[in-house]
Amino acid sequence: MKCSKCGFENKDKAKFCTKCGNSLTEQSAPVASPKPDNTKYIIIALIAVIVILAGTIGYFALNGNSDSVESSDNSQDSADSQEVQSVDSSNDDKDDSDSAKTTKVSSSKSKSKEWELIGSYSGSGSGSETISVPEGKIMVKLSAYPILNYATNHLYVTGSNDVSGGVDWGPKSDVETRYDSFTYTSSSEEEFTIDYYETVNWEVDFYRYQ
Repeated sequence: MKCSKCGFENKDKAKFCTKCGNSLTEQSAPVASPKPDNTKYIIIALIAVIVILAGTIGYFALNGNSDSVESSDNSQDSADSQEVQSVDSSNDDKDDSDSAKTTKVSSSKSKSKEWELIGSYSGSGSGSETISVPEGKIMVKLSAYPILNYATNHLYVTGSNDVSGGVDWGPKSDVETRYDSFTYTSSSEEEFTIDYYETVNWEVDFYRYQ
């Protein structure tokens, strides 16, 4: 092995120069050659790929929007056409229906009857009242609460057609609200007398089935 310092030829396995003592180990170690820096070329290639992809995506996106707009316009035209046809058909059906109605006798539907309140009367204490009740099917509902449980506490409702109802209390009755009701049918107006005695409150309601 030749010494790089003095040029003396040494043995192949020698670690130091026999003449000058220079280390032959460092001399024998191969010097690694620097690797070329390819980073900038990779970056340029990536940028080129990105630009190509962006251009391709933009191209297809523009074409897709154009096709979508055209399809939307066609759909709108078709919908408008169908709507016009539907209106024409509806008008034809309406004309046919109106024509059929002229040859058809319409039957009026009768309203379902129910009990409707036609008069409500209330008061307290003792006294009497006379009221007029119209004809028809009539229902009377009454209730009263006594001052004390005397034998004379009462609420009576009596009609000129001898129809009557009422509540009263005996000396041993509970001091509580009592209720009564009755119905009748008359073809003419009737007079009713409401007679009440020693009551905290009372109420009489008249209903007609109509």
